[in-house]
Amino acid sequence: MAVIRMVLSALLVIMSQGSAAFTLTSSAFSPGGVIPKVHECTSGGSDPRQRNESPPLTWTGAPAAARSHAIVMRDLDNNNLIHWVIYDIPVNVTSLPQNVDHAYRPSIPSGARQVYYRGSASLFGYQGPCSPRTVNTYEFVVYALNRATLTELTSSSSTQTAARVISGASLGSARLSGES
Repeated sequence: MAVIRMVLSALLVIMSQGSAAFTLTSSAFSPGGVIPKVHECTSGGSDPRQRNESPPLTWTGAPAAARSHAIVMRDLDNNNLIHWVIYDIPVNVTSLPQNVDHAYRPSIPSGARQVYYRGSASLFGYQGPCSPRTVNTYEFVVYALNRATLTELTSSSSTQTAARVISGASLGSARLSGES
């Protein structure tokens, strides 16, 4: 029993050394802060500042065993409606620029794929906050995945299917929320 405790104790020390917390940040808004208008959807609005551009995101401290990353964005106040899924982000990529292409295979990051959003707008990729009469909380989650590619997902996969597959392949995640 004492040997088992020593081994477990040693493993805990090894696991805690050099492992930073897995975090997700954006230069566009602070945690819990207001998501700028440029990242809001354009459907139903006439505000020229609303451009439906994805926010810049950066993550650090992903588990060392990660083989790729994925991001899922949800509206927490609207039945966890999924607004964005991007996956097969190469493991060496730790940030996304503002305004990722609205394409199944965006130009940046190379190799990534996005799910088609079937909602107020019909497009591949990011669909920004669309809550003109209420303030909702939107959550971005970056996942460290145990596979380099999610081969079971295709250009016709739903956001719910993609989120389930991503969750099943997750080694860990980091969250960032904002309001709009």
